[in-house]
Amino acid sequence: MPKQSKPNIDGIRHSLSHLLATTVLKKFPKAKLGIGPTIENGFYYDFLLPRTLTPNDLKEFEKEIKKLIAANLPFSGKKITPAEGKKLFKDQPFKLDLIKEFIKEKKQLTVYKTGEVFLDLCGGGHVKNSKEINPEAFKLTKIAGAYWRGDEKNPQLQRIYGVAFITKKEMADYFKMQEEAEKRDHRKLGERLKLFTFSKEVGPGLPLWLPNGTIVREELEKYARQVEKDWGYQYVTTPHIAKEDLFRISGHIPYYEDSMYPPMALDDGNYYLKPMNCSHTHMIYRAEQKSYRDLPLRLAEFGTVYRYELSGTLAGLLRVRGFTQNDAHIYCREDQVEKEFLDVMKLHEFWYKKIFGLKDFYMRLSLPAKSKTKYVSDPKGWEKAVKMIRAIMKKSKLPYEEVGGEAAFYGPKVDFQIKSVIGREETASTNQLDFLASKRFKLTYKDKDGKDKPVYVIHRAPLGSHERFIAFLIEHFAGAFPLWLSPVQIEIINVGANQKKYAEEISKILKLEEFRVRLGNENLTVGKKIREAEMNKIPYIIVVGETEQKNRTVNIRHYRRGQGGEITIDKLIEKIHSEINSKAI
Repeated sequence: MPKQSKPNIDGIRHSLSHLLATTVLKKFPKAKLGIGPTIENGFYYDFLLPRTLTPNDLKEFEKEIKKLIAANLPFSGKKITPAEGKKLFKDQPFKLDLIKEFIKEKKQLTVYKTGEVFLDLCGGGHVKNSKEINPEAFKLTKIAGAYWRGDEKNPQLQRIYGVAFITKKEMADYFKMQEEAEKRDHRKLGERLKLFTFSKEVGPGLPLWLPNGTIVREELEKYARQVEKDWGYQYVTTPHIAKEDLFRISGHIPYYEDSMYPPMALDDGNYYLKPMNCSHTHMIYRAEQKSYRDLPLRLAEFGTVYRYELSGTLAGLLRVRGFTQNDAHIYCREDQVEKEFLDVMKLHEFWYKKIFGLKDFYMRLSLPAKSKTKYVSDPKGWEKAVKMIRAIMKKSKLPYEEVGGEAAFYGPKVDFQIKSVIGREETASTNQLDFLASKRFKLTYKDKDGKDKPVYVIHRAPLGSHERFIAFLIEHFAGAFPLWLSPVQIEIINVGANQKKYAEEISKILKLEEFRVRLGNENLTVGKKIREAEMNKIPYIIVVGETEQKNRTVNIRHYRRGQGGEITIDKLIEKIHSEINSKAI
């Protein structure tokens, strides 16, 4: 019996984007078409339209798309010449813009036809016939604004998003997961749990950490500092700004200038907010001549950097303009690269698996794109660095994949991709092997014979930026942080007024143990106090009534584990210390 082929989900999603464009053109014949690619779980298409779309328009488009699916429309493609393309799309300025790019890059132009109703400039990847699409397993989800080519200088288009699956059940499961993601949205939880805020007067993408959020940051940093010192790192501190000369040496100007804030013109030249910490740290390395015996040298910093991200790309703490990195730079000899990079990977595994219980993560090796305009020209150096990293990744036995076009301008990079419990994937960390810093910054060491040799630099940040990683943790734990990270670890609730002094006494005892303790709101009933503590995701709720006061005990309730029963204060202290020290989740 012949093996059945798997449904072509990417083809289904891409074909739906064409059917969407067909229905939009039917309603707005003069619409200007942007692009309509597939994305994770679905597709989108960009349009320049005579009016703003509404949710009712989406319902109408869905009905029309279902009619087109039922019409069993074939999809077919063919190659065309640039001249034919310009003629076919003479009234579509965005398509003409794409054609110019294709001509410049000497790429073959192709068009795809949907029955007799629609023709689009497209690279392909469709179903053979619309009957392959399940009309009950797709939905148009939202309308958003999008600048053409992502450039604010270009016209703003209306983007229609849709999702599509093979079965109706898959789509139902997806929306169920989306509901869960909505509950875990770090922006909403951040506001409710009073972790961070933003201010238009301060500026978009520049988070303000509130007392609760600052505790989370400080606890994460405190433990990271302890761990990294145990792993042989030394800590340094560098300024937030530097002269233009430094960023010309590093290559950030011109390769990274578009992502940097404009210069500040001062009496001794231009200064820039630093977009990365590496240039400053290289100057620390250079401050004193190093011997081969001094290497490897591991210099770490919680360094705050600033990058000018487009306002449309900002997303809570996940994408900001000012953030602090769990950064470090390892200066080593060539014969030390393998061990050092392997240890970096082990450190990532330690954080993700042991500390946060994350099992779904992998490494992504990012290689340079074919166009080398954004990369420093050193073909042999690139080839050698890629070969070294590839061999190290294989040796680590951690899962990995390779992608093109995402390398840093000065070397290949390894991103650690992690997934939360709701299936959202984030880049948690970026690590690079830099073979160019030694040349640009004259970073050398004296070998056994007293000769100058270039160092290799490993850039690493297991926790990435504290902002992004904390956003991930908020969503992963739904705001219910592990005990060691929780802003308030214990809430004490007295049943009656007669137990108020006993509750205060327990609070003092626990605070002497350096636990973060809060007394319940006196203006609420016991039930409402417990409810408020649960809403604030406080790990331990301690209730004291007449019995507990008489027995010199407390009654504990854990946010996740439920009722724990009566326990002595000494046993409670032992329990809390054990859970904090073990970093239990």
